[in-house]
Amino acid sequence: MRFKRQKRHRRVVRFYAACFGFRQPFKVLCDGTFVHHLLSNRIVPADNALAKTIGGPIKLFTTRCVLSELKALGQSYSEAFDAASRLLIARCDHERRKSAEACISDVIGESNAEHFFVATQDTDLRKKLQEIPGVPLVYGLRNALFMEQPSVLQRQFVKSSEEERLHMSELERDLLKKRKYRVETEETNEDRGLGDQNLETQAMKKRSTSNELKDKIQFKRKKAKGPNPLSCKKKKENPSQHPVSEKHKKDNDSAAESRTRKRKRSRKAKMPATTMGTP
Repeated sequence: MRFKRQKRHRRVVRFYAACFGFRQPFKVLCDGTFVHHLLSNRIVPADNALAKTIGGPIKLFTTRCVLSELKALGQSYSEAFDAASRLLIARCDHERRKSAEACISDVIGESNAEHFFVATQDTDLRKKLQEIPGVPLVYGLRNALFMEQPSVLQRQFVKSSEEERLHMSELERDLLKKRKYRVETEETNEDRGLGDQNLETQAMKKRSTSNELKDKIQFKRKKAKGPNPLSCKKKKENPSQHPVSEKHKKDNDSAAESRTRKRKRSRKAKMPATTMGTP
């Protein structure tokens, strides 16, 4: 049973931490009835017992109105007054003393901005605080401490707040409209600028094409009719199929040339001899 109870308490603390921003060390606001219950049932030390119940380090608080109420109850609550006077004092700003129920409800306010856990044995105060979102409650039963589950009203508040977060508010909708109008105006201006640039580029292209046509008509490039002979390699002579016959032909041609030359030289030599031999 103790393990299941701790599991339930951890689930409750996670709910308030995730939905309302409770953080360690947790602050516990105690009234006189809760302090008296702790002492009468010997639940000491109280800070360790509450830390086990909540599942984290804690700080215990009370108010001046609670202390003055315990003091006014007389000798039967003197031990509770001494124990409560050692706790931290939460600011209540009451010039005149109020009842503990009214003082704690004023400190909690409408939204429990200080993130207090309220520890009390007063059933009327607990019912009143269950109608305020974000107020976890702790109470004692004999020698054990319990945490109340979140009320239906608190769960509905969390659900509605989550739905509101998903939807846009009027301020966000107005800001979105303004931003959309600015973007549209910027896009139209950019389109106009791009249109002017496109017209200029088209005119430039037309001018460039006309100039190119004129240049092509006026200046005709000479085309090469054939390959450059200096850059060409010489043709290789094909070897003949009958090398012996060609060699024989070359020898005959050279012998014929030598004969003709010799004959010419002999004629020139004989001509002066005949002339000189005549009377």
